[in-house]
Parts: sequence; structure tokens; C-alpha cells
Amino acid sequence: MNRRAPLAGLLVASTLSLLGSRMTMIALPWLVLVTTGSAAKTGLVGAAELVPYVLACALGGPVIDKVGGRRISVVADLLSLFVIGAIPLLHGSGRLGLPLLTLLVAVAGLLRGFGDTAKRGAMFPQAVAKSGVEMTRAATLVDGTSRAAGLIGGILAGPLIVWLGDAAEVLLLDAISFGVCAVIVGLLVRVPGKADRAAEPYGVALRGGLAYLRGDRLVLGLILMLFVTNMLDQGFSAVLVPLWARDIFGTPAGIGLVGGSFGLGAVLGNIAFSFLAPKLPRWALFAVGFLIAGAPRYFFLAFGAPGWAIVVLGLVDGLAIAAVNPILSAVMYERVPEHLQARVQGLGSAVAFAGMPLGALMAGWLGEYGTELALVVCGLTYLVATIAPFIGKFWREMDRRPAPATEPAASSELVTA
Repeated sequence: MNRRAPLAGLLVASTLSLLGSRMTMIALPWLVLVTTGSAAKTGLVGAAELVPYVLACALGGPVIDKVGGRRISVVADLLSLFVIGAIPLLHGSGRLGLPLLTLLVAVAGLLRGFGDTAKRGAMFPQAVAKSGVEMTRAATLVDGTSRAAGLIGGILAGPLIVWLGDAAEVLLLDAISFGVCAVIVGLLVRVPGKADRAAEPYGVALRGGLAYLRGDRLVLGLILMLFVTNMLDQGFSAVLVPLWARDIFGTPAGIGLVGGSFGLGAVLGNIAFSFLAPKLPRWALFAVGFLIAGAPRYFFLAFGAPGWAIVVLGLVDGLAIAAVNPILSAVMYERVPEHLQARVQGLGSAVAFAGMPLGALMAGWLGEYGTELALVVCGLTYLVATIAPFIGKFWREMDRRPAPATEPAASSELVTA
């Protein structure tokens, strides 16, 4: 098999999965909003997916190390096919109440947490090492395809909801994408594993990941910053933008206007960064990009900016944020020892995503008092969070490119199951 086939397989699988998930991210809140009329219930369903997702990320690393990233990824995607596919089928038969929908969404979140950690934490760094591609460039490639999938999914979701006449029908496409991903990963993604991965007890493995996080100030700082920004981003996309689209546009097409312009800017910025990544200073791009892409969008929506201004801001925000995720990924993969990747990435993702259920609930609660108020409060909080990288010298360690840590010489390589 070609040495770049595993990386290519992961890229294709992740892109298809994100395409479907992005459409679901728009269709599901809209479904709840139009059927219940409640911003709080919309936030509740969003939180129901994220709590199990966070738990799976936090606790799944040692399990993935033991069972194998490839096997976990395939099983999680196959089960997601049936769980997500059940939502439109039950909705069409009139048997999908809010409690059952919340349960299905929670199970889907749990499965996605295991699948994402397996792909990102266990398989991706090994696939990159096998391919010979430089890490920052590989991370940029992954982020670029993800942005493109998000852009296309965001643009398609609104018109598809209108065309199909029911937001639930869009979820069928997401279910199909999970099935295709399972096949691609099963056939193409064969990467080296460690022979001694099953020897370490679960508790010891989990504590090892926690110990590393406590000892690396930069990684810990990045994760805590993402805790706040992800919380606010989730409230923005899952609750506040649908509210804004309903109140101002009167159609889900407004959601695509916000997400589509941002996604287009991010894709264009990512293309440029993919060529310049190894040469540019990471800290400056990260700090300034996050500052520009974070708070301004909240204020533009809150103060009634016209549609053209929102599109322009979305493009600028996308360009600014394009370097942030690749830099985050490269720093994590370069600094964390290979044998700790799955558990540290899982724990890090759990902390970074832990605020997201709260973000959906908080935005739903604030939205009951007015969309404008919710946008201003969240925007000010985002502004404070994105000032953090300008405070403290340890943030500038992003510009250091340490050699990847190596495994003990006694470890041999196997194909991950």
C-alpha cells in the first residue's frame, strides 16, 4: 500500500464525516426551534450531544490505546449510521418526542467522541509519520479539508431544509456519511501501533495523560483557552445564529450566510497558509488571528449590521482563523510523546469541549431575554479570552519546534486493529 494512503484515507473520511455533521449542526437546532419554539430547549438538545462527547474524549484514550484506533473508529461510525438515521425515521412516523430525540442525540455524541479521538489522537500522528509529510503542513491540510467540508455543508444545509421541507430529512445524509467513513477507514487506514499498548492498566494510563497536561504550561494554557472559546462558539452556532436567522431572515438560509462566508474565508486562508506554514511565526498568527476572528462577529449581529457587512466580516474572520487550528494541532502533536497521544489528545479535547454543553445552555437562557443581549454578553467574554495569548511568555513557546519524543527502544510496531 502507498505510504500516503492512510493519511489520504483519513482526510477523505474526515471530510465526508464533517460535511454531514455540519449539515446536522444546522438542521438539528432548526428542527428543535421550529417544532418547540423554545431557545432553551434548542440549547438543551445541543448540550445533550456534547456532554457524552466530552466524557468519551476524557475517558476513551486508554480504551483506544488498548483496542486500537482503527477498530474503535470503524465501530463508532457504523453505530452512528443507525443512531443518526433513526432520528428522521422516527420523526416521519410521529414518534419522535423531545425526550427520545435528546436520548438519540446523546448516544450520537458518545459515539462521535470515541470516533474523533481515535482518528485525531491515535491514527492521525501515525499516518503523518508514515507519509513523510511535515506536521504543520499536514495539520493545515486536515484543517483545510475540514473547513471546505464545513463551508459546503453550511451552504447546502439551509437550501436543503427548504427544498426537502423538513430539517429532519437532512440528517439522513449525515447518517450515510458515517457509513461511508467506516468503509474508507476500514480499507485504507492501516497505521503502525505499539506492541505494549495493552500492558498498562486503564487507571495508570489515564493518570499518565493527566500528569503530562499538568506539566506542560503551553498545552494546558491552550486547552483552557479553548474551553472558553469553544463554549462561546457552540452557543453562537447552535443557538444564537438560528435565533438571529429566525428573527431577522425568517428562514434557515440566514444561517448559511453567516457560516458560508466564514467558511469561504477560512478555506482561502488555509490554502495560503498551507504554503507558508513552515516559515511563519506561530505565536503572532495564533494570537492576532484569534483576536480578529472571535468577538467582532457577535457585535456585528447584535447591532444589526447589514447582510453585506456580515458577509465581509465572515470572510475576514475566516482568513484570520485559518492558521489557528493547524498551529494548535502541530503544537500538540510535536510536544506530546507518541505513546501519550491518544490519552492526552482525548483529555485535552474533553477539557476544551467541556464548556460546549454549558455554552448551548447559557446561550439558550440568555436568548430568552433577547438575542441582542445574548450576543453582546458572549462577545465581551470572547474578547477577554482572546487577549490571553498576549499575557505570559510561555505562549511564545509555540514558535519552538521541538523534535518529537521517541518511544523506548524495546517497543515494536504492529498494524493497528
